[in-house]
Amino acid sequence: MDSSKSIVLTEKVAANFAKLALKCVQKEYPNKLDHVMNDAKEIQAPSVLHPAFYGCFDWHSSVHGHWMLVRILKLFPQIDLGTKIRKVLSENLSAENIKTEIVYLNQANRKSFERTYGWAWLLKLAEELYDWNDADGKKWAKNLQPLADAIAQQYIDFLPKQYYPIRTGVHPNTAFGIAFALDYARKVKNEKVEKLLIERSLTYYGKDKNYDTNWEPGGEDFFSPCLIEADLMRRILKPVEFKNWFNKFLPGLKNAKNLLEPAIVTDRTDPKLVHLDGLNLSRAWCKYGITKMLSKKDPLVKLLLKSAGKHARAGLSNISSGNYEGEHWLASFAVYMLSEMIN
Repeated sequence: MDSSKSIVLTEKVAANFAKLALKCVQKEYPNKLDHVMNDAKEIQAPSVLHPAFYGCFDWHSSVHGHWMLVRILKLFPQIDLGTKIRKVLSENLSAENIKTEIVYLNQANRKSFERTYGWAWLLKLAEELYDWNDADGKKWAKNLQPLADAIAQQYIDFLPKQYYPIRTGVHPNTAFGIAFALDYARKVKNEKVEKLLIERSLTYYGKDKNYDTNWEPGGEDFFSPCLIEADLMRRILKPVEFKNWFNKFLPGLKNAKNLLEPAIVTDRTDPKLVHLDGLNLSRAWCKYGITKMLSKKDPLVKLLLKSAGKHARAGLSNISSGNYEGEHWLASFAVYMLSEMIN
């Protein structure tokens, strides 16, 4: 039985998620900057350094908070919070603010800034805005495009030099960074970027096999390294190719209880331990994605959907914990997961 069938993104649920993002996208402090200072003049407030994405504790969380607000507007154009959402997005995603973000990105010692997690979410935001038939959306898309172009160029400049993929369960994970960038490249028909991302994916992961699931989860993971890799490869390979690759990569999946059961979170006031709530949500979206590439008769489909439902429920039940450590970002993961269930 697919235990995920009753898990849906309703307008009421979306409104509650939107409130969390609206609470933080213009909340400057507390703030964790990813900031290399070149001199004393660069000791500045987050809102000065990043006038578009200064809220939500850190740059990348602010970016995917903006993505979530756009996504909700598109799914529920008549939502009661629509006017407020549009006002905030218009203020933050102004052309002037985005220009300042680009200036920052191009300064010395910024090569590794938000690489590649923040890059990926920025392109996901640009993808969401692309060809949206909405007056405000068109304006925001136009304002954001130069930054998206700069980030796309970052991929082109960096990935050919990255000899080894980063397989961690947190921000630098290469598979996640490529997956979202690939979605963007295909949406905007950037064949140069798409070709590079496919080549890098096959080079990094094409021959992987016999993954040891006993190493997961890590104590501060919000990605499953093996599932996020599979979620990328299902974008790259044809169904038959993917099935063969997946069976070689995770041959013991049906017995991997620690991968099939939700992760345990012991303290949601701890900014690292609460990552595991995000892990439950991202594991769910990966499993939904993987099943799209398998035959409905494949016994793994039933197993993955059942597990995805458990993970989704575990993650969704703790989005609004009352603790900013999780509330500033988890709703974005939830909306992306629920969107994957729709598609």
